[in-house]
Amino acid sequence: MRIGELSKRTGVSPRSLRYYEEQGLLASSRSGAGQRHYSDAAVQRVSLIRQLFDAGMSSRVIATVLPCVDLPGDLDVAEETFTAMTRERDRIDADITHLIETRDALDVLIRANSRHRAELSTAPEPVARST
Repeated sequence: MRIGELSKRTGVSPRSLRYYEEQGLLASSRSGAGQRHYSDAAVQRVSLIRQLFDAGMSSRVIATVLPCVDLPGDLDVAEETFTAMTRERDRIDADITHLIETRDALDVLIRANSRHRAELSTAPEPVARST
């Protein structure tokens, strides 16, 4: 399929698909006119790439992880990929911890603001002074 069809089937822009290819994450063949052509398997590959990007991985890390998909029987690739995935999981865990701490800090501020707003709404109106 051509890049436009892959874009429609995956919801990923042609620009992003070209970027994936530049980064070595996605492969295509070229027609005699130089147009990109992708196999049907590219749809699943793009879906996996999007999932990894959505998890916060960089294209460099994704390029380290994808060989495990491409060469599942290669022990060296499996070991390298395991290390990369473990490192990324640790990074994501740290991000989650940081987000939870940030959410908890916001909860404290929200409670304080709610109390303050309640106090303001029940406070008597100031009496205007006559001059």
